[in-house]
Amino acid sequence: MERILKSLSRVTESVAALMMAAMFATFILQIAVRYVVGSEWFAARLGHVIDASPFGWTLEFCLVLWLWIVFWGNAFIVRDRDHVTFDIIYFWVRPGIRKWFAILGAAAIAAALLLSIGPSYEKMRILRIKSSATLPVKMLPIYSVYFLFLAVVGLRYLFRAADVWRNGLPEEPHHHLDVTDE
Repeated sequence: MERILKSLSRVTESVAALMMAAMFATFILQIAVRYVVGSEWFAARLGHVIDASPFGWTLEFCLVLWLWIVFWGNAFIVRDRDHVTFDIIYFWVRPGIRKWFAILGAAAIAAALLLSIGPSYEKMRILRIKSSATLPVKMLPIYSVYFLFLAVVGLRYLFRAADVWRNGLPEEPHHHLDVTDE
């Protein structure tokens, strides 16, 4: 099972890397068209100015890729240990209470994310008929990654709550700062 999860992790990281590469290539194309091909120097040698307006899609494509990278990455790549946490009270209490903090916190996050899928879809349902300004796609598929994010992260926290319930807290890393004078 661990081998399958590692393979899936590599696939999701590769998809994110491909999206970043596509965004970078589109950004470079955008710069080249705007500042090189559309420049007066280039126009003087070519004899006329090249219209850069057919490349207006590059800005929107970069924005869509950025949206997908953020939600895809947070759904599949970013882990709990990567988040900034305010755990002063958590580490101040006994391990038994810590277990309940972990269960209740994970359950609350799971409930909030999973229960927000329906209302979010109802608000965004109008996007089924709206089209992108420059891309040949409707808006709902563009924003569908948000629903994937809500479902995946919600299920991860649901599984975390169940795992802590069954197996207790995992071994905590010792990452506290020692502020005592020497």
